[in-house]
Amino acid sequence: VQLQASGGGLVQPGGSLRLSCVASGRTSGTYTMGWFRQAPQNEREFVAAIRWSGAMTRYADSVKGRFAISRDNAKNTGYLQMNSLKPEDTAVYYCAAVRRGLIFSTISDIKEYDYWGQGTQVTVSS
Repeated sequence: VQLQASGGGLVQPGGSLRLSCVASGRTSGTYTMGWFRQAPQNEREFVAAIRWSGAMTRYADSVKGRFAISRDNAKNTGYLQMNSLKPEDTAVYYCAAVRRGLIFSTISDIKEYDYWGQGTQVTVSS
């Protein structure tokens, strides 16, 4: 599975961005897509994830109520809609995938993901 993330950019506090992650290769069957982010001098952290069936999503507490993860099965594309952005959301955002349906307790675990996109920079600044 290859992942291509896009949609990052510079936005003012309170603004919105939508990130996309296109999956190619062996995309049939059940899998899970997640978004992680890494700010300078910080470890990569979980943001949101979705089982491809759409039956389950999970969010980090820091983004709950502001970000929304979704997917378009026909386009093999996952999305991360980010609203009410804050300067602390500034980071490189990575999409990741694993070819199985993760359960709620493990869907946020970075070690569960086998495939990673190249990252897209999100900068929130006035």
